[in-house]
Amino acid sequence: MLKNGLVLVGAGGHARSCIDVIEQEGIYVIGGLVGLSQEVGSEHFGYKVLTADSGLALLAKRFPYALIAVGQIDSAELRIRLYEQYLAAGFIFPTIISSTAYVSTRSTIGAGTIVMHGAVINAGAVIGRNCIINSRALIEHDSQVADHCHISTGAILNGDTIIGAQSFIGSGAIIKEGVSVGAGSMIGMGLGVRHELDENSRFTGGTIS
Repeated sequence: MLKNGLVLVGAGGHARSCIDVIEQEGIYVIGGLVGLSQEVGSEHFGYKVLTADSGLALLAKRFPYALIAVGQIDSAELRIRLYEQYLAAGFIFPTIISSTAYVSTRSTIGAGTIVMHGAVINAGAVIGRNCIINSRALIEHDSQVADHCHISTGAILNGDTIIGAQSFIGSGAIIKEGVSVGAGSMIGMGLGVRHELDENSRFTGGTIS
């Protein structure tokens, strides 16, 4: 087994961004990617797509670590399914933090979460498992982001905000201080959230559904 060897589960654009972050962090060695059957044998930045999900048992014998590297916008369902599948197979999910991000030592970040270039996570913030904290996102003091969320590029979560599990916060969106967003919600790009939102809310401009 390759010590510190890690497989990326996914072979699309988000996986390519993850490769860059993992290489710069310099802790884990990327052993390859898992993709669709038609992607097997292709390469991303020199890393091969080794297998589809059917080869999971063999991968678990070669690599101790895995990271879910598929994106998330409309639904977290695929990322959750893959996370649970690879966890059950015995993989360890590390926390990946870009060397250009600032993460307070007084914050907490769950297993399988990636913090990408230029992101800021301030004191007292709590980030759950299997999240994407994308480039230049700002998570202010004492905010909470539950499991399986994607906080997209340039989004701002002001202090004491709460983001429910499986939610998507779009690029450049701003959540007002102290506001809670219910689980399974989607906030569109560039929008401001000033009031509490119920579970499974869709705020993509104009009205909330």
